Amino acid sequence: MAHVQAGRRGLLRSAAEICLAGALSMVPSQILAQGYPAKPVRVIVPYAAGGAGDIMARVYGQKLAELLAQPFVVDLRPGAAGMLGTAAVAKSAPDGYVVLLGAQAETTVNQNLYSRMSYDPLKDLLPVAMAGILPLVLVVTPALPASSVKEYVALARGRPGELTYGTAGHGTTAHLGMEYLRRAMGIDLVHVTYKGGSEVVTAVAGGHVMSFLSGIPPALPHIQSGRLRAIGISTKDRVHVLADVPTLAEGGIKGFDIANWFGYFVPAGTARDVVARLNSGVQTAIKDPEVRKILERQGIVPAATTPDEFARFTASEAKKYAQIIRDSGIRIE
Repeated sequence: MAHVQAGRRGLLRSAAEICLAGALSMVPSQILAQGYPAKPVRVIVPYAAGGAGDIMARVYGQKLAELLAQPFVVDLRPGAAGMLGTAAVAKSAPDGYVVLLGAQAETTVNQNLYSRMSYDPLKDLLPVAMAGILPLVLVVTPALPASSVKEYVALARGRPGELTYGTAGHGTTAHLGMEYLRRAMGIDLVHVTYKGGSEVVTAVAGGHVMSFLSGIPPALPHIQSGRLRAIGISTKDRVHVLADVPTLAEGGIKGFDIANWFGYFVPAGTARDVVARLNSGVQTAIKDPEVRKILERQGIVPAATTPDEFARFTASEAKKYAQIIRDSGIRIE
């Protein structure tokens, strides 16, 4: 009899456990994840210290830590054109505790440039929120007789194969932007590569190369001193720090809208409510006047999006760069 009663108690306990598990499975995920984050969140930035990604991760991280009551720890993982750190996120557990603050290269460009990648950015990553846009500015050496985009294009048409432009390497945003410009305007330009953007700025200022589609922060002091001449902004809107400089689209290059940008991503499969909580934190941080001031001082335009808006944006960016790369025949093995 004792054995029978023990067996009944075991059956009842098992039944209770099954019922509890079933009840929990019907609890909305929003309720189950209300405790997120319950421990520090690691934010992987696939670039070196001191760059825009590092700055954004720390500025946003401080605010997100205040809003979500857990540290957001910055983990810099540079290498392989942003793909080293991005792969680490793509292969992480989809629980919201490893987050990517990535740029367009490793999320929308590289899959069109490289024959092999260890992850598929459109399948293995889930867009959370845009963090900021970094407009570029087309600068020329003051010795070049071109004070506008139209004059630059006219000069290039009159001197095919003579005008040079510098970049920090094949497949960079500056390279793809200039390839778009070259094909759209039917001009022949010579591409010269350097080790980094700062080197290109110095080369243009010194007259060693004629033009560069540069990030604004490294070029701005030279523009203000007259060592560089700014002739066009790469985005559809002008930027406040160079308010008198027209956009490249205004200068006659129809539809030109190319920029560096950063945004938050998590591994595919992360719960929607975790994504929503992270997105809400980023959107709240963007509205903070001090956050905006710090970002804008670095030439970064804060940009708030929902997860769905950011997903549509990244898909359109991938399509845009695929077309530019295909038309230009650029390939990196």
